[in-house]
Amino acid sequence: MKVLAVSDQVVEIVYSSRIRQRFGDVDMVFSCGDLPCFYLEYISSMLNVPCFFVHGNHDVAEYSADGRLVLEPGGWVNLDGRIVCSSTKGGTVLIGGLEGSQRYRPYAPFQYTEREMTLKVWRMALSMMVNRLRFGRYLDVLITHAPPFGIHDDADLPHQGFSVFLKLMQRFRPRYLLHGHKHIYGLDTWRTRFGETEVINVYPYRLLELEL
Repeated sequence: MKVLAVSDQVVEIVYSSRIRQRFGDVDMVFSCGDLPCFYLEYISSMLNVPCFFVHGNHDVAEYSADGRLVLEPGGWVNLDGRIVCSSTKGGTVLIGGLEGSQRYRPYAPFQYTEREMTLKVWRMALSMMVNRLRFGRYLDVLITHAPPFGIHDDADLPHQGFSVFLKLMQRFRPRYLLHGHKHIYGLDTWRTRFGETEVINVYPYRLLELEL
């Protein structure tokens, strides 16, 4: 399955009149957060494929061209705390999502303590158990904003990953975890194997071939 994954920064190569020539053969698009609605809506309208997203910790409401206040991009499915079953030419793909980052400001939206994120993960557990009975696997792709603890993260709290993501990968074994949040440059590591899961930092965009 060929996917375009985006996160954290508007990039000219995507937000371009040539987007169809460059990315017109993708099967899906994933957004890992911290991107404006106008950018995501442009992508979905130009590529016309299933698009899935989670919010990042910097996402805010925006005014549309007709004056409406919007927080979610049109043409995209919000995956936070849920799992969807999507069909592609290669078969069925099970995709889940978890939004936000570690909580570093009181009452800020899209920020969670480790305990709060753990509760969100275990609320998804029933759906993953059902998937195991129905499809023979729990989850194929997990979309998050923050990385797992100790993988592609930093020591400071705002950029620290979630430990519960490690437990999720150990227990439910998704094939891929795609995240953003951590900006990377040069030779920074962006792809790491953890057990049976490939953890990929998609900042600011990645064109990926996912084997499912």
